[in-house]
Amino acid sequence: MNIHEYQGKQIFARYGIPISKGIVAFSVDEAGTAAKKLIEETGSEVCVVKAQIHAGGRGKGGGVKVVKGAAAARETAGKILGMQLITHQTGPAGQKVRRLYIEQGQSIQRELYVGMVVDREARRVAVMASTEGGVEIEEVAEKSPEKIITEHIDPLLGLTPFQARKIAYALRVGEGSPDPKKTIAQFVKVLIALGECFVKEDCSLCEVNPMVITTTGDVVALDAKINFDANAEARHPEWKNLRDTDEEDPVELEAKEVGLSYVSLDGNIGCLVNGAGLAMSTMDIIKHYGGQPANFLDVGGGATKEMVTKAFKMILSSSKVKGIFVNIFGGIMKCDVVAEGIVAATKELGLTVPLVVRLEGTNVDAGKEILRNSGLKIEPADSMGDGAQKIVAAVK
Repeated sequence: MNIHEYQGKQIFARYGIPISKGIVAFSVDEAGTAAKKLIEETGSEVCVVKAQIHAGGRGKGGGVKVVKGAAAARETAGKILGMQLITHQTGPAGQKVRRLYIEQGQSIQRELYVGMVVDREARRVAVMASTEGGVEIEEVAEKSPEKIITEHIDPLLGLTPFQARKIAYALRVGEGSPDPKKTIAQFVKVLIALGECFVKEDCSLCEVNPMVITTTGDVVALDAKINFDANAEARHPEWKNLRDTDEEDPVELEAKEVGLSYVSLDGNIGCLVNGAGLAMSTMDIIKHYGGQPANFLDVGGGATKEMVTKAFKMILSSSKVKGIFVNIFGGIMKCDVVAEGIVAATKELGLTVPLVVRLEGTNVDAGKEILRNSGLKIEPADSMGDGAQKIVAAVK
């Protein structure tokens, strides 16, 4: 689950992580009022108008502008609000800007990168830091991997002060500061607080790019990118208030509400599978035979006829889908129930694209009999490989 920058900074503030003063705005008028208020409070005419979308690279896409004065902030807000912001993370379609964050300007001396992510290989949270602040970490990793410093957080001890100081000295945090000791002490404190935030808030990603050192030697989180681990949602009822459904795929949201696991992809072959592992294998074998999956869809082990029908509707909601491959290995889930759902959905939706079905497992004979007697144009498959070849050939 993703949240906006301003929401991430509100969480940072709770952990004592220094942030710039800022106000969220949902209209041009609100943006102008927010800028005026910030200028009065900070005594500086400089403020930043930031587009709020769930994607990085907003600055390069034209979604972050430094302006001087409330009038300029209002004018810039009018240009950004409502625009289709295209970044390297949104894809060519871009994302519509519906919210802005008006933030005070900072006098920046240095920009650093700090991020935390779950390192599955090490089975620990990894802290990544670099002197290349303001640059996508992927770009740094590709061109200058030696500039990325990594430390792993002990699950019992947390991020220790000596690890934070090690990172601070490696980044030369005190360099150029009027008070190096103060700057290093602040950086260590911020890094430890970020580690605490990551664990307590059940994050899967916590990134500050850039983390800046101001000309006065203060450490400030100039950005905030937080992703939550959706598996921890039961522990965080407050997440419901942070969700921005405008930023999420409507089909994925609908799937979540009915208990289905669905992820939209770029291909043209819809997949309906039970079990996440089998779903991944199905996508792989479709690609192996030259096709492109249009989605990941796991209906789970206890899906009903109604859920299968709903799954079909979700797949067909995409105009890109030119064929559907149903791959079911019935264990808890019975093949005859799946077959009934397939027949009901096909009749209800007036299916016109090719449909290949592979059934195996509990009540498989009854399931195949239902499909045979349906009178519908459903092509059976004897195996997963057979089914993948048939649907790829049908779509081509």
